Amino acid sequence: MAGTMNEIDGPASVDRRPGIIICAYDGEDDGWDLVENLSGEIWSPVGARAVPIAAADPDELASTLAARLSSGDCRAVLLVGRTHKGSGFRVQMRAENRTLDYKNRLSSTGPGIARTTAPVADMLRALTAAGLQADASSEAEEDVGSYLLYRVLADLPDGPLTPSVGLLRAPAPANEAAVRKGIKAAASAMASHLTPLPRAG
Repeated sequence: MAGTMNEIDGPASVDRRPGIIICAYDGEDDGWDLVENLSGEIWSPVGARAVPIAAADPDELASTLAARLSSGDCRAVLLVGRTHKGSGFRVQMRAENRTLDYKNRLSSTGPGIARTTAPVADMLRALTAAGLQADASSEAEEDVGSYLLYRVLADLPDGPLTPSVGLLRAPAPANEAAVRKGIKAAASAMASHLTPLPRAG
């Protein structure tokens, strides 16, 4: 019987783990990759599949993220950037309807504020458990991160399952090891709320 079970659940079976996009949107921080040192494989949180997306032009990036969410194979987005408003990690809870230069409204019909759909309290608990100083803030920082957060939230596809979208900001002096630890903690907290993808057919 054991051999039969292995054949059913083995490598040939379809990976039903939902994708969680991890996007370090600042090109200068591209070194925050999640490739495990020896295996060469990308780290993934329990119950999900990490989908790294590299920094790019903000509008192009927003379109890429929206398309991946609309396809249905990815159910979450974790944007990763920097904060200059504190010495700890910060989970940004909302974004404003503003253009990239923050001089005008981005959308004349969109809401003035878009609230993150990520499990903020669980993310904070996970960051703290990882030994990192962290807080949550409703204050939007005027940068690419806030712009992308609003764009992704405003473009969320309609459906019974709302994708989880969050923005994690690392303190400016944090080194790569600390940032990687923060990403893993936050992504794991988000992944714990995701459900498997439906079976094909």
